[in-house]
Amino acid sequence: MIITIAVPAAHIADANQLAMILGYGPADELTYREPQWQDAAGNLYAAASPLVGDNFIANAQATLTRPGWDVEPYAINMAGANRAQALVVLWLAGSETAAPLAANEAITAIGGMDGLAALALMGLVSVVQDLG
Repeated sequence: MIITIAVPAAHIADANQLAMILGYGPADELTYREPQWQDAAGNLYAAASPLVGDNFIANAQATLTRPGWDVEPYAINMAGANRAQALVVLWLAGSETAAPLAANEAITAIGGMDGLAALALMGLVSVVQDLG
């Protein structure tokens, strides 16, 4: 399943700590980078649309544990990962409720649909970069 996750700019560091726990290793600390999306109020978000396994949602909602690979020099910030986990609002395509809009104090996740369509459903638009 594809899950699209939008992270408010203020929560990128914590979300990357959570990504390392739920992902495959230290490289997942770079999951969320520069904010490239914004909502109608101008709040900025970083986003990712990974293809995840069957257990991803259950693992993301379970008590977080430090991965076995997390030894010096990595040292995941578990408090940050827990803060990020507490902010997650998940919606699955086909649910009877309306999809959530991205919010500045939530990490919004939509599962089961194309990433760009999920971002649009969250009310996010791409931020135009001046390359000049």
